[in-house]
Amino acid sequence: MARKRTQDLPDLSALMLPRNEWMVAIEQAVLRRQQDALAATPLPEQIAAKLAALIALNFVRTGQRLLEQDISAALKVSRAPVREALRILERDRLVEFQARRGAMVPAPRAKDLNDVFDIRSQLYGMILHEEILEQHDDLVVLFDRHIPRILTAADESVDAYAVATFLLNSEVAELSDNHILADLLQSVSLQTLRYVRMALAANPDTIRHNLKGWQALHEAIRNSDCTLAVDLARERIARVRTYAVKYLGSDAEEAEDRFVETGA
Repeated sequence: MARKRTQDLPDLSALMLPRNEWMVAIEQAVLRRQQDALAATPLPEQIAAKLAALIALNFVRTGQRLLEQDISAALKVSRAPVREALRILERDRLVEFQARRGAMVPAPRAKDLNDVFDIRSQLYGMILHEEILEQHDDLVVLFDRHIPRILTAADESVDAYAVATFLLNSEVAELSDNHILADLLQSVSLQTLRYVRMALAANPDTIRHNLKGWQALHEAIRNSDCTLAVDLARERIARVRTYAVKYLGSDAEEAEDRFVETGA
């Protein structure tokens, strides 16, 4: 007899959906520098990347449990690589393990989210400063390629804008020669991603303001102005943090319901 599905168990059929741009971007962030050899990536890492995309895109919601047997059945794999995949997600704080409940998607407190955004701001500033000094030409080429995409995406949808900025920020991390710093930045970016999307969906007007910030950052990088570039990047992160924490401060279940309804 099939086991009855309860409200704290997600519908994992989304694991079988075709990979879209969002999923690819999130998978790359989870896999860090392994993304160019996805086919050769160990199975646990591949599973972790798929699950991270579901969590970030809100197919798996706060408080829902991720059961090894359900995931292994959906993907037609044994439970051992699934167990290891969940531990990888625990590393990036996308899931936590609770006694007698197993792996769950955690519900952060406003203070936790503030702290994560603060860490992200510091790491992003450090990596940007380093790259302007040591990899300036490559960084300019990267921004030259991505800023037009961000401007176009802003006219399409909140999600298009969010994925365009996430892709740029991921490539900024990947450009760094400091692999430890880059991995830490990718990790905290994954932790904030779902709340960034919620905040932008609830406050789409902030995108227009952010576009001016992106253009100013682009110009500061072109001019090798480290201080201004770092200040602009941190201002943008602080602005998004304010909206994300405010959004989280509303009733959590109601907030996620609104988020799902927007299709963001």
